[in-house]
Amino acid sequence: MYPFIRYASTIAHAALKAKKGDTLAFKDTSEIQFRCRLSDIDNFLEMNNGRVFTLYDLGRMDFAVRTGLGKQLLKQRWGLVIAGSTIQYRKRIRAFQKVTLKTKIVGIDARWLYIEQSMWVKGQPCSSGLLRTGVTKGGRVIDTAQVLAALGQSDWDLPPTGYVAEWIKSDADRPWPPVDTAD
Repeated sequence: MYPFIRYASTIAHAALKAKKGDTLAFKDTSEIQFRCRLSDIDNFLEMNNGRVFTLYDLGRMDFAVRTGLGKQLLKQRWGLVIAGSTIQYRKRIRAFQKVTLKTKIVGIDARWLYIEQSMWVKGQPCSSGLLRTGVTKGGRVIDTAQVLAALGQSDWDLPPTGYVAEWIKSDADRPWPPVDTAD
């Protein structure tokens, strides 16, 4: 089940932080903390891999609210979309452990914002995700230049490099629609 109450609480907490002046620039890293709950674990008594992706939503919402993107989403009637993702799991997160979730933008091109998110326990990285995200209007992804202009960040340039550029290139080779191998 989607954690709607946790999601709403994260948005409210981020809005309160922003109101108190604890805002973020688009270049900053958002950090939120929470505990791994019993509803987050699987039968191996560790955080479920699907739940990791769901909880990454919380980090993106904190980032959006505290950077002012959330306000622009409402004002412009924009939406957010995830168009691709990859994740690495390296360390188990057990029930009741305190988790720090970090969110930052690691690349921007004409259409997409590339976001890296990670979960940490006791200063050790546990998982890391790379996401291709977009801002939508009327069901279509809009140019990132329009998003940056609305945020007063028109001069910010962060072309994808390194592993982000390599991921973009390799993902372009992936067939879509998927090949049916049932034959």
